[in-house]
Amino acid sequence: MKDGSPLVDVDPAAAFAPAPPPPLTGVLVEDLAVTPEELDHAATLSGKLLDGRYQVGRRLGEGGMSYVYRAQDAETGATVAVKILLPRLSRDPAAVERLRREATIATRLEHPNVCPILRMGEADRAIYLVMPYLEGEPLSEHETRRGPFAVAEGIPLLVQMCQGLQHAHELQIIHRDLKPENVMLVPDGAGDNGEPRYRAVVMDFGLAKERRTTPEVAKLTATGIVLGTPEFMSPEQIRGKPLDGRSDVYAVGILAFELFTGQLPFSGKSAQETMIARLRQGPAKLRDIRAELPNRLEAVILRCLALDPAERFQSMDELGHAFDGVLATGVLGRLFRR
Repeated sequence: MKDGSPLVDVDPAAAFAPAPPPPLTGVLVEDLAVTPEELDHAATLSGKLLDGRYQVGRRLGEGGMSYVYRAQDAETGATVAVKILLPRLSRDPAAVERLRREATIATRLEHPNVCPILRMGEADRAIYLVMPYLEGEPLSEHETRRGPFAVAEGIPLLVQMCQGLQHAHELQIIHRDLKPENVMLVPDGAGDNGEPRYRAVVMDFGLAKERRTTPEVAKLTATGIVLGTPEFMSPEQIRGKPLDGRSDVYAVGILAFELFTGQLPFSGKSAQETMIARLRQGPAKLRDIRAELPNRLEAVILRCLALDPAERFQSMDELGHAFDGVLATGVLGRLFRR
């Protein structure tokens, strides 16, 4: 269910209690109907001038909530990416206001490993976001094409993600929906072995997303807003509790697990099962899937996935150093081997 859709955070004692599972207080927004005409409009902007400023080019992709186009900024001449949000979002004034506030915050991002929002606007029956255009490939597509990463290839990318997220957290910006689809790999020269080298850029900061929910998931939630994607959400996020940077630490742990194994540490046949598994059972063992992976990598990921945020790494800086220690030798390597 990594389709760009969003979702929803736990009490350690209650998490392992017998059924019935503890109630979730997080909330999902019901999907509002979108007419074929509205969809057609959002999907056919290529060749048009948006808001008198952006010459829209080819469509780069689409998801459950938006279409993304390459465009030319007529004022600056820069090539940008324009994300057209589907009309249902604009029908919820609270969602629009939240998105406007968070987009404004995200304009403060300035780091090589994060992608800021340059502008938010409303025109031609659509809400749009403007971001720098990055020539690259989403991590999700790279994983599908290449398979699980080697440790030496994946660790530097994870460290870069941590550095970008640390910058965001210092600005009080929590991502809340970190997943491979929201990480862009931008070509960055070649390594010593001649293989391509990539820079990881974390995308889509502060973007609230809606998700059409199934009846069984709806029973677990009250009416409202839930941010996140089921497979990558922290236990506290599932519960709808207040979040801090440690929720993103949890998501990095799940992303790292998938990066090196091609599998997720928690599974289920539905969104409900996936979320409940997060609350009631431990993650799969990394080295049960790939026995050649280092013990200390498994230890780092396992700490990220602690049910209690107090038991996780307490900052992205701390997590980044731990990932660095997986490949390190000497004193640092011994420290993280424990």
